[in-house]
Amino acid sequence: MVEQNTIKEFLETLSSKAPVPGGGGASALAGALGNALGQMVANLTVGKKKYAAVEAEIQELLAKMEGIQKEFVRLADRDEEVFAPLAQCYSLPSSTEEERDYKAQVMEERLYDASQVPMEIMERAVEMIEILDILADKGSRLAVSDVGVGVQYVRTALLGAVMNVYINTKSMKNRERAEEINRKAQSLVKEGIEQADAVYGKVLAGLM
Repeated sequence: MVEQNTIKEFLETLSSKAPVPGGGGASALAGALGNALGQMVANLTVGKKKYAAVEAEIQELLAKMEGIQKEFVRLADRDEEVFAPLAQCYSLPSSTEEERDYKAQVMEERLYDASQVPMEIMERAVEMIEILDILADKGSRLAVSDVGVGVQYVRTALLGAVMNVYINTKSMKNRERAEEINRKAQSLVKEGIEQADAVYGKVLAGLM
């Protein structure tokens, strides 16, 4: 499991010839890093008299971020889990028409499954960007730069994950289903990137 690896172990495996982890797992961990920075800002905000008016709201955001953090880590592991059966498809026999039909059917199902994990990473990333937007306005001013750093990590998670969506939908034979997934992914990218860039710009303007 990803959470049981040291950073050194994860990087060594990621840089090796091993099929997993890959871009999907790295994207999920980028989201987790951005989330952790958000939690840090929230933890530096709660309990301070200066921010007493937003204490309850920040505590609520902390609870949400803890849940999202667990999801990012789960999805990093899940990305590895769905890749293995997809990779196995390529070695299925295809000598007869019946074998080819079966292989195509199984491939289609596993490509779909593999596209759904990065979609979930994207959804969690958009949720996290919304939280970071609030923290940019209401979090501790002493750590507002970390909101800017965090939103860039989560932005990377979003744009990284969409690559894994597209590489799977590109191979799907059911183009209607594939295009439906692509449209949802494009919508998440548009929503998330616009907000992430706005958050970063807001933080940067406050630091200049």
